[in-house]
Amino acid sequence: MFADSPFSLRIGEHSDSLAAAHLHHRVECSAYITACNPFGKLLDESTNARLHASLKRELEQRHFAFFEGVGDHESGRWPGETSFLVFGLPLEEAKALGLRLDQNAIVWAGTDATPQLILLR
Repeated sequence: MFADSPFSLRIGEHSDSLAAAHLHHRVECSAYITACNPFGKLLDESTNARLHASLKRELEQRHFAFFEGVGDHESGRWPGETSFLVFGLPLEEAKALGLRLDQNAIVWAGTDATPQLILLR
């Protein structure tokens, strides 16, 4: 894991921590992706844990650098979802992965280290 201390990503706001992580991993982009609650349908904890573990195995098999986080909505109306910040995942590939995981959106950041909400549906 890269981060010495946790950091938050906010949509549309530059992140110095993310820029440093990009530099550390020698990438120009990253994606924040979850496998939990496909199609925005709340699933039980054990099902989400199984989906999360499957995504982790895939990322490991594809040799991506990544670390785990929790995606929380500021409103608090949706439970936090375990997610991965995946380094070096180009936008089109990140979108394809999100669609395959039946997600409604992903978060992606390019060279400016400014997370963007990318709607998939």
